Amino acid sequence: MNKTRNVQETRALLAIKGHFHKFVERLKTLKLFLASEKSHGVSELSPFDSLPEVCISLIISFTSPRDACVVALVSKTFESAANSNIAWEKFIPPEYPSMVRGSQYYTSKKELFFDLCHNSLLIDDGEKSFWIERASGKRCIMLSVMSLSILKGVSPRYCEWRPYHESRFENIVELLKVREFGIRGRMNTRDLSPRTRYSVYIVFKITENYFGFGDVAIEAVVGVVGHEPSRRSICFDEFPRKGRGRRRRKDVWMEIELGEFFNEGGLGNSDEIEMSALECPEQPYWKCGLIIQGIEIRPTKLQY
Repeated sequence: MNKTRNVQETRALLAIKGHFHKFVERLKTLKLFLASEKSHGVSELSPFDSLPEVCISLIISFTSPRDACVVALVSKTFESAANSNIAWEKFIPPEYPSMVRGSQYYTSKKELFFDLCHNSLLIDDGEKSFWIERASGKRCIMLSVMSLSILKGVSPRYCEWRPYHESRFENIVELLKVREFGIRGRMNTRDLSPRTRYSVYIVFKITENYFGFGDVAIEAVVGVVGHEPSRRSICFDEFPRKGRGRRRRKDVWMEIELGEFFNEGGLGNSDEIEMSALECPEQPYWKCGLIIQGIEIRPTKLQY
């Protein structure tokens, strides 16, 4: 029964979203028309200016942050509606009062939104980093390596847990000397955006002592618990098969994609996802020189 209700809710929301996106496309066309009319000395008032501003704000709130910025260019009325708290309140997580810094003051919900885009927040006792994707308003999460399981990595002989000035978290882990590489993680999908496809990445750096990973086959597995996961082979080398090796990010870190999953979400739907990167089979030689910050989960095709 709940599954049927969730399917019906999803279809209804997709239909509504489709209508609103058509509306936004018409507004884009209107913007071009108004720009042309303005160049010929015609008034810049829009035919929609007769609508109450609150109605326009409510309509915009069902689109996306990108669309809100687009329609703000249509007319002065739309600019005011698109910048209103009514519109931007819907783009912000409802639990934001417990997430933002208590001493932080925002003049508008739009300002708060962009702060959550550009400045990640530590949640769950510092074990997760949370932020919002700017164009869509989708949620992004990075799991601290402290919340993950490192195979054969609990002994100081094999790895070092320590602070690192370029990390979002209190500690990172550096692999000093390991025969077997393996990392596992698990989290609830309630922290993510519903009806969204996500990609999962391991975020790391290499040190001057990096060696031993060149010929190591690592199997990456990502999926919702109880469903068939995605599987792929990855490599920490710089130039492996396309899409299977490390990529330099815009920050100081590197990343490798572990896989994808679809988060259904919705009312009453709280799944768990599992992710792992395990050496298979175990190689009979030592490996070292890898610094791991955590595992990042963000909407598919979003690059960092």
